[in-house]
Amino acid sequence: MLRTILSKPLLSDVGLLVLRVFTGTLLIHHGYEKLANIENFADAFVRPLHLPFPIVLSYIAAFSEIGGSWLLITGLLTRFGALAILGTITVAIYHAVITAGFNIYLLELLGLYFAAAAAVLAVGPGCFSIDELIVRRFNPETAKQSEAADDAYVSSGTISQGAEA
Repeated sequence: MLRTILSKPLLSDVGLLVLRVFTGTLLIHHGYEKLANIENFADAFVRPLHLPFPIVLSYIAAFSEIGGSWLLITGLLTRFGALAILGTITVAIYHAVITAGFNIYLLELLGLYFAAAAAVLAVGPGCFSIDELIVRRFNPETAKQSEAADDAYVSSGTISQGAEA
């Protein structure tokens, strides 16, 4: 029983859920702050990079953080949300390096957001997501495999409990 608890992928799915929800929840306010004063954000962060259409790019950055965060939190189109966050954070890291050099105090939070988004992009959302529900609903083979795995798990637990008694 202990081996099943420690090695069952359930714990990795819980870890992905925690990573998604915390990253999305902590990042979403950055997008709302950008929207609160989009001109200020464009002047402080986009114009120094000499990018065209600073107001449009500022709105894209804000909506990428807000939309990407909601997609991470809910687990719906999770990889798309992680990609949106990854793109915005990449530009933010570039801005931080260009304006302040390799300042660890500026880069540490950006690096954590980057790593979390990259991990979710690479691994996927896990079982506790809307994406997983959609896949299970529309892919009958996945449902059959899941049922077979559950049946095998239940029968192995029953056998080991019977052997202990």
